[in-house]
Amino acid sequence: MRNLFLASCAILLPIVAAPAMAQDAGPAPTDMSTTETRTVPATSFRGIRIEGNVGGDRFQSQGVHNDKLGYGGTIGFDGMIGNRIVIGPEGSYWRADGWTDNNTAVNGGTLSVRSFEEYGVAVRAGVLVTPQLLVFGKGGYVNNEQRSRFTAPLAQNSTYQHFGTDGYQVGGGAELSMANHFSGPLSGLYVSGQYVYSDYHDHTSRQRVMLGVGLRFK
Repeated sequence: MRNLFLASCAILLPIVAAPAMAQDAGPAPTDMSTTETRTVPATSFRGIRIEGNVGGDRFQSQGVHNDKLGYGGTIGFDGMIGNRIVIGPEGSYWRADGWTDNNTAVNGGTLSVRSFEEYGVAVRAGVLVTPQLLVFGKGGYVNNEQRSRFTAPLAQNSTYQHFGTDGYQVGGGAELSMANHFSGPLSGLYVSGQYVYSDYHDHTSRQRVMLGVGLRFK
Protein backbone atom coordinates (compact mmCIF):
# COMPACT_ATOMS: atom_id res chain seq x y z
CA MET A 1 0.00 0.00 0.00
CA ARG A 2 2.91 2.37 0.71
CA ASN A 3 4.16 1.90 -2.88
CA LEU A 4 0.66 2.58 -4.28
CA PHE A 5 0.39 5.68 -2.09
CA LEU A 6 3.71 7.08 -3.33
CA ALA A 7 3.03 6.16 -6.96
CA SER A 8 -0.40 7.81 -6.90
CA CYS A 9 1.05 11.02 -5.50
CA ALA A 10 3.82 11.00 -8.11
CA ILE A 11 1.27 10.64 -10.92
CA LEU A 12 -1.40 13.04 -9.67
CA LEU A 13 0.78 15.94 -8.54
CA PRO A 14 2.28 16.76 -11.99
CA ILE A 15 -1.12 16.40 -13.71
CA VAL A 16 -2.76 19.01 -11.48
CA ALA A 17 0.37 21.15 -11.14
CA ALA A 18 0.75 21.74 -14.89
CA PRO A 19 -2.30 24.00 -15.45
CA ALA A 20 -1.69 25.84 -12.19
CA MET A 21 1.93 26.53 -13.16
CA ALA A 22 0.70 27.80 -16.50
CA GLN A 23 -1.50 30.30 -14.67
CA ASP A 24 1.43 31.35 -12.51
CA ALA A 25 3.60 32.01 -15.56
CA GLY A 26 2.44 35.63 -15.70
CA PRO A 27 0.04 37.97 -17.47
CA ALA A 28 -1.65 36.86 -20.70
CA PRO A 29 -3.46 38.94 -23.34
CA THR A 30 -7.24 38.95 -23.15
CA ASP A 31 -7.60 40.07 -26.78
CA MET A 32 -5.05 39.47 -29.52
CA SER A 33 -5.98 42.84 -31.07
CA THR A 34 -5.11 44.83 -27.96
CA THR A 35 -2.30 45.06 -25.44
CA GLU A 36 -4.67 44.68 -22.49
CA THR A 37 -3.55 41.99 -20.09
CA ARG A 38 -5.02 40.07 -17.22
CA THR A 39 -3.24 38.66 -14.21
CA VAL A 40 -4.05 35.95 -11.74
CA PRO A 41 -4.62 37.55 -8.31
CA ALA A 42 -1.92 36.83 -5.74
CA THR A 43 -2.99 34.11 -3.31
CA SER A 44 -1.30 31.94 -0.72
CA PHE A 45 -3.51 28.95 -1.63
CA ARG A 46 -1.26 27.71 -4.42
CA GLY A 47 1.62 25.24 -4.48
CA ILE A 48 2.87 22.12 -2.72
CA ARG A 49 1.84 21.80 0.92
CA ILE A 50 2.89 19.57 3.83
CA GLU A 51 0.62 19.30 6.86
CA GLY A 52 0.64 17.60 10.26
CA ASN A 53 -2.70 16.44 11.72
CA VAL A 54 -3.95 15.47 15.17
CA GLY A 55 -7.45 14.89 16.56
CA GLY A 56 -10.18 12.51 17.62
CA ASP A 57 -10.45 9.06 16.02
CA ARG A 58 -13.47 6.74 16.09
CA PHE A 59 -13.13 3.24 14.59
CA GLN A 60 -16.41 1.35 14.14
CA SER A 61 -16.98 -2.39 13.58
CA GLN A 62 -19.64 -4.98 14.44
CA GLY A 63 -21.93 -2.26 15.78
CA VAL A 64 -19.45 -0.97 18.37
CA HIS A 65 -16.84 1.78 18.34
CA ASN A 66 -13.73 2.92 20.12
CA ASP A 67 -12.66 6.57 20.51
CA LYS A 68 -8.96 7.46 20.72
CA LEU A 69 -6.47 10.19 19.92
CA GLY A 70 -5.11 9.96 16.38
CA TYR A 71 -2.42 11.63 14.34
CA GLY A 72 -0.98 11.67 10.84
CA GLY A 73 0.12 13.83 7.95
CA THR A 74 -0.87 15.09 4.51
CA ILE A 75 1.05 16.12 1.39
CA GLY A 76 -0.72 17.78 -1.51
CA PHE A 77 -0.72 20.34 -4.30
CA ASP A 78 -3.22 23.17 -4.81
CA GLY A 79 -3.88 25.05 -8.04
CA MET A 80 -6.32 27.81 -8.93
CA ILE A 81 -9.26 27.82 -11.34
CA GLY A 82 -10.30 31.40 -11.91
CA ASN A 83 -10.02 33.71 -8.92
CA ARG A 84 -11.74 31.70 -6.18
CA ILE A 85 -11.67 27.94 -6.89
CA VAL A 86 -8.83 25.93 -5.34
CA ILE A 87 -8.36 22.30 -6.39
CA GLY A 88 -5.68 19.66 -6.11
CA PRO A 89 -4.69 16.10 -5.15
CA GLU A 90 -3.43 14.97 -1.77
CA GLY A 91 -2.05 11.88 -0.08
CA SER A 92 -2.62 11.19 3.61
CA TYR A 93 -1.48 8.95 6.46
CA TRP A 94 -3.43 8.37 9.69
CA ARG A 95 -3.31 6.12 12.74
CA ALA A 96 -4.87 5.94 16.18
CA ASP A 97 -2.48 6.17 19.10
CA GLY A 98 -1.75 2.60 20.20
CA TRP A 99 -3.99 1.26 17.40
CA THR A 100 -7.68 0.52 18.04
CA ASP A 101 -9.43 -2.70 19.15
CA ASN A 102 -13.18 -3.36 19.10
CA ASN A 103 -14.29 -6.44 21.06
CA THR A 104 -17.72 -8.06 20.60
CA ALA A 105 -19.28 -11.19 22.09
CA VAL A 106 -20.18 -13.60 19.25
CA ASN A 107 -21.43 -17.23 19.51
CA GLY A 108 -20.03 -17.74 23.00
CA GLY A 109 -16.64 -16.30 22.03
CA THR A 110 -15.05 -12.89 21.47
CA LEU A 111 -14.48 -11.20 18.12
CA SER A 112 -11.68 -8.64 18.21
CA VAL A 113 -11.19 -6.33 15.23
CA ARG A 114 -8.05 -4.17 15.26
CA SER A 115 -7.42 -1.21 12.95
CA PHE A 116 -3.86 -0.23 12.12
CA GLU A 117 -2.70 2.57 9.82
CA GLU A 118 -4.72 4.18 7.03
CA TYR A 119 -3.35 5.48 3.73
CA GLY A 120 -5.45 7.68 1.46
CA VAL A 121 -5.38 9.45 -1.91
CA ALA A 122 -8.01 12.12 -2.56
CA VAL A 123 -8.91 15.20 -4.59
CA ARG A 124 -9.69 18.36 -2.63
CA ALA A 125 -11.71 21.29 -4.02
CA GLY A 126 -12.75 24.48 -2.30
CA VAL A 127 -13.86 28.09 -2.54
CA LEU A 128 -12.05 31.14 -1.20
CA VAL A 129 -14.55 32.81 1.12
CA THR A 130 -11.97 35.53 1.74
CA PRO A 131 -8.39 35.81 0.43
CA GLN A 132 -7.25 34.11 3.65
CA LEU A 133 -10.06 31.57 4.23
CA LEU A 134 -10.69 28.43 2.16
CA VAL A 135 -13.72 26.17 2.66
CA PHE A 136 -13.27 22.78 1.00
CA GLY A 137 -14.61 19.29 0.44
CA LYS A 138 -12.75 16.17 -0.65
CA GLY A 139 -13.20 12.57 -1.68
CA GLY A 140 -11.01 9.63 -2.64
CA TYR A 141 -9.61 6.19 -1.90
CA VAL A 142 -8.34 4.69 1.38
CA ASN A 143 -6.68 1.48 2.50
CA ASN A 144 -6.71 0.28 6.10
CA GLU A 145 -4.62 -2.54 7.57
CA GLN A 146 -6.74 -4.69 9.91
CA ARG A 147 -6.60 -7.79 12.07
CA SER A 148 -9.62 -9.97 12.90
CA ARG A 149 -9.37 -12.53 15.71
CA PHE A 150 -12.17 -14.79 16.95
CA THR A 151 -11.47 -16.49 20.28
CA ALA A 152 -13.85 -19.45 20.65
CA PRO A 153 -14.58 -21.56 23.77
CA LEU A 154 -12.81 -24.41 21.98
CA ALA A 155 -9.35 -23.34 20.83
CA GLN A 156 -9.59 -25.31 17.58
CA ASN A 157 -12.56 -23.18 16.52
CA SER A 158 -10.66 -19.90 16.91
CA THR A 159 -9.65 -17.95 13.80
CA TYR A 160 -7.16 -15.21 12.92
CA GLN A 161 -6.84 -12.97 9.86
CA HIS A 162 -4.51 -10.10 9.04
CA PHE A 163 -5.33 -8.15 5.88
CA GLY A 164 -5.69 -4.80 4.08
CA THR A 165 -9.12 -3.53 3.09
CA ASP A 166 -9.95 -0.87 0.49
CA GLY A 167 -12.66 1.78 0.67
CA TYR A 168 -13.51 5.42 0.11
CA GLN A 169 -13.21 8.66 2.06
CA VAL A 170 -15.26 11.86 2.04
CA GLY A 171 -14.83 14.96 4.14
CA GLY A 172 -14.63 18.69 4.38
CA GLY A 173 -13.32 21.58 6.42
CA ALA A 174 -11.70 24.99 6.38
CA GLU A 175 -8.16 26.29 6.01
CA LEU A 176 -6.88 29.66 7.21
CA SER A 177 -3.76 31.22 5.69
CA MET A 178 -1.36 32.94 8.10
CA ALA A 179 0.44 34.80 5.28
CA ASN A 180 -0.62 38.18 6.70
CA HIS A 181 1.13 37.42 9.99
CA PHE A 182 4.47 36.03 8.79
CA SER A 183 7.07 36.75 6.12
CA GLY A 184 9.82 34.79 4.44
CA PRO A 185 9.64 30.97 4.59
CA LEU A 186 6.80 31.15 7.14
CA SER A 187 4.57 33.12 4.75
CA GLY A 188 3.20 29.76 3.61
CA LEU A 189 2.05 28.78 7.11
CA TYR A 190 -1.61 27.80 7.56
CA VAL A 191 -3.95 26.12 10.04
CA SER A 192 -6.91 23.88 9.25
CA GLY A 193 -9.80 21.95 10.75
CA GLN A 194 -11.65 19.11 9.04
CA TYR A 195 -13.89 16.06 9.37
CA VAL A 196 -13.23 12.87 7.38
CA TYR A 197 -15.33 9.70 7.08
CA SER A 198 -13.76 6.49 5.74
CA ASP A 199 -15.74 3.38 4.76
CA TYR A 200 -13.58 0.27 4.40
CA HIS A 201 -16.19 -1.92 2.63
CA ASP A 202 -15.95 -4.73 5.20
CA HIS A 203 -18.55 -3.46 7.70
CA THR A 204 -15.93 -1.25 9.33
CA SER A 205 -15.48 2.50 9.12
CA ARG A 206 -13.63 5.42 10.68
CA GLN A 207 -14.51 8.99 11.60
CA ARG A 208 -11.93 11.60 12.48
CA VAL A 209 -12.06 15.25 13.47
CA MET A 210 -8.65 16.82 12.96
CA LEU A 211 -6.74 20.03 13.48
CA GLY A 212 -3.79 20.68 11.22
CA VAL A 213 -0.78 22.94 10.87
CA GLY A 214 0.91 23.10 7.49
CA LEU A 215 3.40 24.89 5.31
CA ARG A 216 2.90 25.68 1.62
CA PHE A 217 5.87 25.95 -0.76
CA LYS A 218 5.26 28.12 -3.84
